[in-house]
Amino acid sequence: MDHFELISNHFLNLPRPDVELGPPAGVVDTTTLAAHDFDVDTRTGFMPPQPPLIRLSDQWEAWEQALDDAQVRRLQLGRKPGITEDERNQSESWRAHIREMPIIPTSKLNQSELMLRRAHHVLSWTMHFYIHSLPPSPSSEIIIPAPITVPLLQISAQLQLPPVVTYSDDVLYNWAFKSPPLSDPTDSTPLPAPALDNLRCLTLFTGTRDEEEFYLTSARMELRGVEALDLMRATMDELFVGDTIALRRITQYLHALGRVIDDLAALLMTVRDGCRPDVFYSDIRPWFCGADSSSEQRRWIFEGLEDNPDLVAPTELSGPSAAQSSLVHVLDVFLGVDEYSHSNSLTGHHFVKPSSSSSTTATSSLESDKSKISFLTRMQTYMPRHHRNFLRHLSTAARPLRETVSDSHDTELLEAYNDAVSSLKRFRDGHIRIVAMYIVGPSRKAADAERVESEELQAPLKGTGGTDLVKFLKDVRDRTAAAVMNPKSECL
Repeated sequence: MDHFELISNHFLNLPRPDVELGPPAGVVDTTTLAAHDFDVDTRTGFMPPQPPLIRLSDQWEAWEQALDDAQVRRLQLGRKPGITEDERNQSESWRAHIREMPIIPTSKLNQSELMLRRAHHVLSWTMHFYIHSLPPSPSSEIIIPAPITVPLLQISAQLQLPPVVTYSDDVLYNWAFKSPPLSDPTDSTPLPAPALDNLRCLTLFTGTRDEEEFYLTSARMELRGVEALDLMRATMDELFVGDTIALRRITQYLHALGRVIDDLAALLMTVRDGCRPDVFYSDIRPWFCGADSSSEQRRWIFEGLEDNPDLVAPTELSGPSAAQSSLVHVLDVFLGVDEYSHSNSLTGHHFVKPSSSSSTTATSSLESDKSKISFLTRMQTYMPRHHRNFLRHLSTAARPLRETVSDSHDTELLEAYNDAVSSLKRFRDGHIRIVAMYIVGPSRKAADAERVESEELQAPLKGTGGTDLVKFLKDVRDRTAAAVMNPKSECL
């Protein structure tokens, strides 16, 4: 066989899932040119190669104005301690305007993936502003008005995303250049990849540097992860060849991959330089919580479903989470660690109440189904669909790395592989430290300050994705550590 030809079932030769499976019934597959590459760029990885669209055209200006107004008014959390009457009135005035807005058609947005992404960003952020600016209420339901829900559900169906703020909305498609690079309008050469220190955010709930740094830390990690994707690609090529020289090169690539993962862990810790833990916990984090992130478990009701039979009541309403980043999932799949880190026993104890009265009878079945799916696997539903397809392709590799390492009886290769897995375990150690600093510590301070033994304070801490946070992260970390291979049992 010619070594320069890929075998028919190599993951790079498989048909795209969009072609194989197609979009849902009645949904147009609005792909970008990069869809053939799973929307993974060689310069920016899972980040888009060009800055995201910053505004929709005039037909949807009402949406843009609503989001602008929420930020200009500096809407406050409805449960903010000490909120003033003027702040409450500002929020209610803004929400009243949202309720009075027309329901704007979305069909013309289907012509452009970039416009759909911007529309999802604008409407989902607006919805979170609406929900989390509401004052405390004894009601068990939150009614979200149709001018938001109808177009958001239509756009979400096109993008195959849940109708909430996702990681792609606050990180992947929420950036621009601080200082735009000089370019010639007549030059078709792509813009350079953004430097890690030349990024700013497009949308913020609080307008604070703390919030911006929280999102940009993840964006910088995505860009640093491009080298990891390059190393994986080179390793896949050598796995196909599979001779002694190829194994030697794979050993070098795995050592390099471990160093990149260590760099990602170091970048994660830099969030401490610009984002204060107490500010994050009290002022920022509540804005992007999903329906399953609060101990209150108030049900989100999407108005307009009864008048639009083509729309489906959403069942996935978790908030944005680092677990929605494709980069770490790719590392898990490539290293063969997903069998451990994505174990179906790691569900995060997820629970969702129905988002519409019509879904009540199916609640028990939905909860039962979700309880059987690992949290990390479920979070793939929140990724851009082309990135999900990339993960699916990677998992079908004809020569899995872990299997090759196990079968090779090559001690140096095994050590390099274990070093990479150990780096991933250290990365997860770092994530646990950040959670302890930004969520566990501030939550204990809040409990001490209130000195109240309430049910809310006694409940397990939940992540914005709805997990019982600390236990889940430690379980994933420990499962990752368990993926290190024993040379005595597997390589001798």
